[in-house]
Amino acid sequence: MNQFQYYTPTKVIFGKGTEENMGALVQEYGCKKVLVHYGGGSVKRSGLLDRIYQSLDVAGIAYVSLGKVVPNPHLSLVYEGIELCKREGVDFILAVGGGSVIDSAKAIGYGVTNEGDVWDFYEKKRNASACLPVGVILTIAAAGSEMSDSSVITNENGWVKRGYSSNYCRPKFAIMNPELTMTLPQYQTMSGCVDIMMHTMERYLNHADNMELTDGISEHLLRTVMKNAKILLNDPENYDARAEVMWAGSLSHNGLTGCGTDGGDWASHQLEHELGGMFDVAHGAGLAAIWGSWARYVVDAGAERFAQFAVNVMGVKAAGDGMQTALLGIEAMEDFYRFIHMPVSMKELGIEPTEEQMKELARKCSFWGRRTIGCVKVLEEEDMYQIYKKACN
Repeated sequence: MNQFQYYTPTKVIFGKGTEENMGALVQEYGCKKVLVHYGGGSVKRSGLLDRIYQSLDVAGIAYVSLGKVVPNPHLSLVYEGIELCKREGVDFILAVGGGSVIDSAKAIGYGVTNEGDVWDFYEKKRNASACLPVGVILTIAAAGSEMSDSSVITNENGWVKRGYSSNYCRPKFAIMNPELTMTLPQYQTMSGCVDIMMHTMERYLNHADNMELTDGISEHLLRTVMKNAKILLNDPENYDARAEVMWAGSLSHNGLTGCGTDGGDWASHQLEHELGGMFDVAHGAGLAAIWGSWARYVVDAGAERFAQFAVNVMGVKAAGDGMQTALLGIEAMEDFYRFIHMPVSMKELGIEPTEEQMKELARKCSFWGRRTIGCVKVLEEEDMYQIYKKACN
């Protein structure tokens, strides 16, 4: 096993009705004015936003609001939020939503507390030295951003999607009421389940001499999400299934499933980020569409690990050599994606990139030839192009 540090400072308040005492929770941090950051109209239609305002009023905390966060959150709204926070004297950000809202809130927090252009952090030109405190009321189980150190933003200038990680942005608290996810469309729920699984699989599929305990946690988490995703297909208001998936989302991306590993591969995420940036697709669905092509491209460099995944997670019976078992595991994973109505190709995702677009995707993913991605097999720009090409079939 590798040496590791595990840091999870986020306070979790989990269960029914937990959002009702949100004002008192924010009050604990001594803030004077809150930015309530959210996405579309669902938080308004459900009455959640009004309940949040009422709770803040009862606690005597002033607030301003900024909505309009979209999937693959935009840098332009981050800039708007930074300006609003500075003008209004905001000292705490409350993100109400899923990963996109939380990521946008983190970026705003960076921009308020650091000089210069916040996009510099996402371009890896410099590092942040602070972030406004962020709290979360989670309404979508998917990204795990409610407990992670990560934030991903899309710059509309060139439609480039980039991530930045720092412990400064880890949320102070995360309120998780599974009931708040019950009205999500099936596609969004299943896309979220894929995202949760991929956060675990990215860490699990590696070249490290892994810890048996970490492997066991990862394998059980994956099986749990698969089991409960199937339940939610037919019973979307099943509280227990929603709770299992919501908690799995947090554990998948708070560092737990990476303890003792080499950090994982993450090539599938990097490849999908460019799809999200160019075509604005749902992140989990994009991951499902690209994963099988990536897996078959790199499996020869990690057949033993893929075979372990096939047997322990997908329930595949070992067949022949490790490579045969590994390939059966990849097929089983794609069968699961199909079962929950997720795409396994870009065509099924609803996009058919041209040759030039695939080359552009690879150029952007390689940072114009300046970086490689992945650890199972290190991928250069040409490899990335070939994976995109395979994913079109």
